[in-house]
Amino acid sequence: MNRSAIAFLLYHEIAIPGRELCEIEPGYVRYVLDAPRFEAQMRTIKEAGLRGVSVTRALEFPTHAVGITFDDGCETDLLAAAPILKELDFGATFYVTSGRVGQNGYMSAAQLREICGLGFEIGCHSMTHPFLTDLDRDGLRREIVEAKDQLEHFIGQPIRHFSCPGGRYDGRVIEMARGAGYRTLATSIPRTNSPGTDRYALGRVAITRGIKAHAFQRFCRGEVTWTFTLGARLRDRAKRVLGNAAYVRLRAILLGR
Repeated sequence: MNRSAIAFLLYHEIAIPGRELCEIEPGYVRYVLDAPRFEAQMRTIKEAGLRGVSVTRALEFPTHAVGITFDDGCETDLLAAAPILKELDFGATFYVTSGRVGQNGYMSAAQLREICGLGFEIGCHSMTHPFLTDLDRDGLRREIVEAKDQLEHFIGQPIRHFSCPGGRYDGRVIEMARGAGYRTLATSIPRTNSPGTDRYALGRVAITRGIKAHAFQRFCRGEVTWTFTLGARLRDRAKRVLGNAAYVRLRAILLGR
């Protein structure tokens, strides 16, 4: 295990039997885990002598730790994930899409305050979840700056961390996030973070429902395999060549087969 590096795991919605998912598009569903699977993964971390921590805590680079993050702000963050994390004495950062607060399937403002009261950290995942690289400056201001203001109004606490929808970001996004007062910007680039990592380009490993147990264990130890990284690079290249809209359409076709 690399003691100078720490893995940040990226989760999305946790499925609960009988409860509809926030989205049913194949590209979304592949990131949805059921609650027993999520709990098993958290216990795997615990049994390995590691502890799940928030982004703020992870960037202190404690030994034997794994960063736990969630994107979107789904209601099951509170209903399913939080109880499991609390039982294991784990921390986490929940990146919330502020414009979805109170919508069906997503946490309300009261629930955001509740999850804060449990000791978890809230970050921002934009206002409406667009690909930020497609936006002009006014659009970026709304999605990054105004979203931060809105979340701070909801919870009465500063928002220090931002994660990019779909992992898309560029120099303009970084500049806007830095100017808004965010201390970090998280991507979906599958790599570990170390004291020398740019805080405005933090790596995270997205956990999908198809991930194998041995691969998950390696990620938690801070080992991101070259095959996993290569796959991410190829997808990133496809996004740049095709453009965001065409890439999403192609992915839907391939995953729907």
